[in-house]
Amino acid sequence: MGDMANSSIEFHPKPQQREAPHAGGFGCTLAELRTLMELRGAEALQKIQEAYGDVSGLCRRLKTSPTEGLADNTNDLEKRRQIYGQNFIPPKQPKTFLQLVWEALQDVTLIILEVAAIVSLGLSFYAPPGEESEACGNVSGGAEDEGEAEAGWIEGAAILLSVICVVLVTAFNDWSKEKQFRGLQSRIEQEQKFTVIRNGQLLQVPVAALVVGDIAQVKYGDLLPADGVLIQGNDLKIDESSLTGESDHVRKAADKDPMLLSGTHVMEGSGRMVVTAVGVNSQTGIIFTLLGAGGEEEEKKDKKAKKQDGAVAMEMQPLKSAEGGEMEEREKKKANVPKKEKSVLQGKLTKLAVQIGKAGLVMSAITVIILVLYFVIETFVVEGRVWLAECTPVYVQYFVKFFIIGVTVLVVAVPEGLPLAVTISLAYSVKKMMKDNNLVRHLDACETMGNATAICSDKTGTLTTNRMTVVQSYLGDTHYKEIPAPSALTPKILDLLVHAISINSAYTTKILPPEKEGALPRQVGNKTECALLGFVLDLKRDFQPVREQIPEDKLYKVYTFNSVRKSMSTVIRMPEGGFRLFSKGASEILLKKCSNILNSNGELRSFRPRDRDDMVKKIIEPMACDGLRTICIAYRDFSAAQEPDWDNENEVVGDLTCIAVVGIEDPVRPEVPEAIRKCQRAGITVRMVTGDNINTARAIAAKCGIIQPGEDFLCLEGKEFNRRIRNEKGEIEQERLDKVWPKLRVLARSSPTDKHTLVKGIIDSTTGEQRQVVAVTGDGTNDGPALKKADVGFAMGIAGTDVAKEASDIILTDDNFTSIVKAVMWGRNVYDSISKFLQFQLTVNVVAVIVAFTGACITQDSPLKAVQMLWVNLIMDTFASLALATEPPTESLLLRKPYGRDKPLISRTMMKNILGHAVYQLTIIFTLLFVGELFFDIDSGRNAPLHSPPSEHYTIIFNTFVMMQLFNEINARKIHGERNVFDGIFGNPIFCTIVLGTFGIQVIATIPTSQLKCLKEAGHGPGKDEMTDEELAEGEEEIDHAERELRRGQILWFRGLNRIQTQIRVVKAFRSSLYEGLEKPESKSSIHNFMATPEFLINDYTHNIPLIDDTDVDENEERLRAPPPPSPNQNNNAIDSGIYLTTHVTKSATSSAFSSRPGSPLHSVETSL
Repeated sequence: MGDMANSSIEFHPKPQQREAPHAGGFGCTLAELRTLMELRGAEALQKIQEAYGDVSGLCRRLKTSPTEGLADNTNDLEKRRQIYGQNFIPPKQPKTFLQLVWEALQDVTLIILEVAAIVSLGLSFYAPPGEESEACGNVSGGAEDEGEAEAGWIEGAAILLSVICVVLVTAFNDWSKEKQFRGLQSRIEQEQKFTVIRNGQLLQVPVAALVVGDIAQVKYGDLLPADGVLIQGNDLKIDESSLTGESDHVRKAADKDPMLLSGTHVMEGSGRMVVTAVGVNSQTGIIFTLLGAGGEEEEKKDKKAKKQDGAVAMEMQPLKSAEGGEMEEREKKKANVPKKEKSVLQGKLTKLAVQIGKAGLVMSAITVIILVLYFVIETFVVEGRVWLAECTPVYVQYFVKFFIIGVTVLVVAVPEGLPLAVTISLAYSVKKMMKDNNLVRHLDACETMGNATAICSDKTGTLTTNRMTVVQSYLGDTHYKEIPAPSALTPKILDLLVHAISINSAYTTKILPPEKEGALPRQVGNKTECALLGFVLDLKRDFQPVREQIPEDKLYKVYTFNSVRKSMSTVIRMPEGGFRLFSKGASEILLKKCSNILNSNGELRSFRPRDRDDMVKKIIEPMACDGLRTICIAYRDFSAAQEPDWDNENEVVGDLTCIAVVGIEDPVRPEVPEAIRKCQRAGITVRMVTGDNINTARAIAAKCGIIQPGEDFLCLEGKEFNRRIRNEKGEIEQERLDKVWPKLRVLARSSPTDKHTLVKGIIDSTTGEQRQVVAVTGDGTNDGPALKKADVGFAMGIAGTDVAKEASDIILTDDNFTSIVKAVMWGRNVYDSISKFLQFQLTVNVVAVIVAFTGACITQDSPLKAVQMLWVNLIMDTFASLALATEPPTESLLLRKPYGRDKPLISRTMMKNILGHAVYQLTIIFTLLFVGELFFDIDSGRNAPLHSPPSEHYTIIFNTFVMMQLFNEINARKIHGERNVFDGIFGNPIFCTIVLGTFGIQVIATIPTSQLKCLKEAGHGPGKDEMTDEELAEGEEEIDHAERELRRGQILWFRGLNRIQTQIRVVKAFRSSLYEGLEKPESKSSIHNFMATPEFLINDYTHNIPLIDDTDVDENEERLRAPPPPSPNQNNNAIDSGIYLTTHVTKSATSSAFSSRPGSPLHSVETSL
C-alpha cells in the first residue's frame, strides 16, 4: 500500500518540496494526511485517536472549526491551496500538434508514398555527365528536353505535398477533437457545486474551490468531491463501488468508520465532514495519476502479468480489507492498460495498401526490366554496337530514365488519395455526429461502430429515463393501471394521500420546473420520493403548500429510511391534540404492519393476513412482473391520552391503516424500443447488463424489445453467469463462455467485473461465422474496464463519471440510446464512403498502371506523362475523396447486416464494377492510342523521343481519360449494385460542385494558349527575365505541358543574345542527326517531334537573329499558308526543301507542325513580338 502512495508522490514532487516540517503553521503535513486517508475502518479511528485525540483535534490542527468552518479569508484559502494542493486533477497532458503529426506519419500507405516521392525527387536532380557521340548509337531520343528536365522534380514534390496534406489534416482533426472534448470537460466541471460552511454560513462553492480544512455538508445523492473525515453523521451510507467495486453500501459513523473518499456516492443519510485531501492527493486523484503517469510503468508490469492470464487480474474479487479497494483498483487499471488493436477499417486498409504497394512494385519492376531488355537488345544485338567506355554515362542516363518510368508506374499504383479520403470522411462524420449528440473522442471509433455486431447496454439512464415515476396504484379497493382522475377518488383518501406523501419525505426532495422549454421537470433528491411527489402533482395537487403549513422544524419525530427498516415514518402533532404518524416503505414489509385499509368511501375496514395474501397475489405480484417497485403508504392516529414511547419504534410503527399501494418504475425512454428494433434489423444484438434484480431487468428488457416472446434467450444473474463460465478452479474458460453468450440477452445483478468478462469473452470468441465487434455503454467509474476493453465505448455525457468518460471513445451528450443508432448509421456511412472512394480510386489506378505499363513497353514512353498522372492522382483523388466522403447517411444503411471483422474491403460487386470499368476505359484509351490519329486526322504522338512535349494526339487521350474518371465518379456513388447512380445526387452539394469544378479546370487546362488572351501578353514589360524558376514552378500544376514550354520559351528569348555561339554548334548537331533521321525514317515519324529534342531547342534562338525584318516574316507566312505539296508525311515538306536558312527551317518546321490551325501558339507569339 505504501508503495502506491510513494509511486504517486513521485509523480507530483512539487507539493512535497514545499512541505515545511510543520506545513506553514498547520499542524499536519500533506504526507501525514495522505497516509491517514489510506486507512479504513477501525485502523483509521485508531490512527486518529493516537495522532489527534479525536476529529475535533484534527480540525484544530487544520485551524478550522467543526461548526463555523473556515473564515472566508482569501489569503488563508490561498495558503491552504499552496500547501495542500488545489481540488483539481490536472487533465492528462494533451498531445502537442507535432506529436499528432508524428503519429499521423506512421501510416503504412504514407510511408510507401514518402519513399516513392524521395526516390523520384532524387532521380529528378540526377544530371548525367559527358557529351554524346555518334558512336553511342541513336541516343538523341534519350536525352531530355530542357523543359522536362526541370519539371522532373514536380512529381516527387507533388507526392510529398499530398502526404503533407494528409498528415496535417489528420493531425488537425485529432487536435480540434481533443480541444472540443476538453471544452466539454471544463464546462461540466464548472457546473459542479458543493455545500460548505464558511463563517458559520452555508455556501455553494464550485468543487474546484474546496480546500483542506473546509467543513462540507454531505447529503443523500452527493458525489463526494474530496476526501474527508466525518465529524457528525445521521444514518450515513456510502456507495464505494466506484473505488472498490464492492456493491454493498458502507455505513459511515464518526465512531466506527469516519473515512469519506472522493468519487463515492452518498446513498443514505446526511452529515458533516472536514476535508483532508483534495485534487491529486485524494484517492480518486491518486488513481488518475496512476492512469496517466503510471501508464508507462504499468505497461512494463503488464507484460509480465499478460504472460499469466490477463483476465486473472480482473477476476480478483475485491477484498473488504482496508487495502482491498486500492489493490483492486490497481489491478483494474492494470487490466486497462493494453492498447486497443487497430480499428477494423484501418486494419483492412493497411492490408490493402500493402497489397497494392506490392503489386505496384512488381509492375514497376517488370516495366523497368522490359525497358532495359528492349534497349539492350535493340542497341547491342540488333544494331550490333559495342559498349564503349565513353558511352557509359549515356547508357546510364538511359537506365535512369527507365528507372524513373518505373517509379512513375509505382507512384500511380499507390493510392495516395486513400489516407486522405479516410481522414476527410471521418472528420466530416465526426463534425456531423456532434449534431447527433455523439462527441467522438477517437476518430476510428466512428467507423468501428459501423461494424458493430453487439451492444452491451446499461439499463438505468440509457434505456430508461433515470426518473422514477408512479405508473400503477391501488386506492380505495381499485387497481388503477394508470394515474386515476382526481374526481374518481374520495376527497378523504386524496387528502390523506397528499399529506402522507408531502410530509413523510425529505424536505430537500423536490420537483422543480424544467430548465428548458419542452424538457421534463427536474427531480431533486431521492428518486423514489420524487416519484411519489410527481404522483401528487399528477393528481392535480401540490405538495409545497402542505410543507409550508407544516415546516420541517414542526415535525415531532422522524424515523429516517434505512435498509433494515425499509420504511420511513414521520410523526406530526395534530391541531386538535393527539398525533398522526405517516409511514411509507416496501409493500411486503409495511403491509404486515397494517391491520386496516381504507375502502372506496374512505372508511376503515379490517385487513387480515388472508386479505394480505390475496392482495399480494392480485395486486403486488402483477405489478412486480411489470418491473415495478411497490411501495405502501399508510398512517396511524394516536389520541392525546395514549402518547406512546416514541423510542420503541416497533410499537409505534404498527397497527397501521393502509391508504394506498403504488407501483413505481423507471420508465423506458419512449424512443428506445424503436431504436432497438432498428439495431436488430441492422443485425446488431443488444444485450442489457444491469445491477438491478432479475425480474425488473427482464420486464424492462421485454418492454424495450431486447427479448421477444417465443425467442430462445437467456436471462442470468451475475452469480449464475459466473458459475456457468468458470471451471472447478474458478478460472474463466472461453469454451464455457461461448456456450453462454450467444443466447444471453439480460445479465442482472452484475458486477463491473462480470461486465468486463462478458465483453472480453464476446470479443475474443471465434465461434460463429464472423468475429464480433462489441460496443459498450456505461456511466459509472466501475464501467471503466469494460468501456476500455470494448471496440467502442460509449460514456454518458450527463450522468457519466469522469473515469467513464476518460475510458470511452464516444460520449453521448444526451445520454440517449437512439444516439447510438445514429453512431451506427454514421459508422456504416464512413465505411461505405471509403468503399465508394476505393472503387473509384482503384479503377483509376488499374487503368493508369496498365496504360503506363503497356505504353512504356510498346512505345517506350507512358502515353500519360508523369505530371498529367499527378494531376489525375492528386487533384482528382483529393477532390474525389472530398466528394465521395461527404455523402450523407441514409436510413437504408440500417437495413443490411454489419460487415464484421473478416469481410474483405472490396466486395464482389465492387470488384465487378472496378474490372468492368477498367476494361471499358482501357479499350477506349488503347483504341485512341493506336488508331486515334486516323480518327481525328492528326499527327501520331507515338514513338516520340522520351519526354517530348505532349502532342495533340496525347492531349486527346489525356482529356478522354480524365472525362472517363469524372463520369466514373458518379458511378462510384453506389457500391451495392443499385441501378440508379443519380439517386439523391442533389442532396450532396459538395459532390456536384466538385464534379463541375474538376470538369471546368480540366477544360481550361487543355485549351491551347493562343485562345487565352491573358497569356498572349506574357513576355511584355520590363524585368521579365528576372522571373525565376520558382515562380514558374508555382503555376506548374495547373498549366499544361505545352503552355509551359511556351512560357519558358518566351523568357529564354530575352536571354538569347548571348547564345549566338551555341547556335552554330546546334546547327551542326542538327545536320548530323537530321541525316541520321532520314536514313532511318521509322524512328522519327514527324519533324515536329524531332525538333522537340534538346539539340534543337527552337525557342532558344528563333528570335535572336537580328537579320529578320517584318516583311521577311510576312512573306514567310504567306508562303506557309499556301497548301503544302502532298507528301507521305505532311510535315516532312520542310526537310524536302532542304536547309536553306536556319531561321526559316525552324520557323517553317514549327509553323507547319501547327499549320492545321493558323492561330497556333508560336505563330501568335511571333506576331505579337
